[in-house]
Amino acid sequence: MAEDNAAAKAAEGASDSGSKPAGKPVILYALVVLNMLVVAGVGAMLYLNKQKEHAQAEAVDKVVNAEAEAAKGEHGEHGAAKPEENFVGQMIPLETFLVNLSGHRGNMLLKVSMELEVEGEKIADEIDKRKPQIRDIIIILLSSKTHAQMESADGKEFLREEIRDTVNTFLSTGKIKRVHFTEFIFN
Repeated sequence: MAEDNAAAKAAEGASDSGSKPAGKPVILYALVVLNMLVVAGVGAMLYLNKQKEHAQAEAVDKVVNAEAEAAKGEHGEHGAAKPEENFVGQMIPLETFLVNLSGHRGNMLLKVSMELEVEGEKIADEIDKRKPQIRDIIIILLSSKTHAQMESADGKEFLREEIRDTVNTFLSTGKIKRVHFTEFIFN
């Protein structure tokens, strides 16, 4: 009889231990649901970001089309642009610039190659004679910039205009029309 009681208690213990791990599936289900919510949240963020980029691209297209229509109106019925706007002048290459960017304690370098577009031989000769002075001014401009200021297309466009305007202030025989970057690398 003692053996029957021991066998019965052992059978009850086995059936009790089989019913106790019910807490583990609840935790597992909660983790699965939480994982699904995180994935859905990331997907929603990516979707909304794409929608925002698409809306910005459409807005830029509208502005560009409006400017093109306005330019057509300025140039008359034929839509011909003024000759000086489309004219590509003489290109004067400058040596490559390698500068430390501001705010990075020498840890961020910028390597830039550029060409200056000018109109006429006189201005080209003056630029050749003043290349050290022009390089000095450009080095000072570049090294005063931060990575954040120049990483966007708008930042690069602003830098082009700033270089052109600054160099033009001391040229006497003509002006630089455009600055063209042929290499622009952050390191």
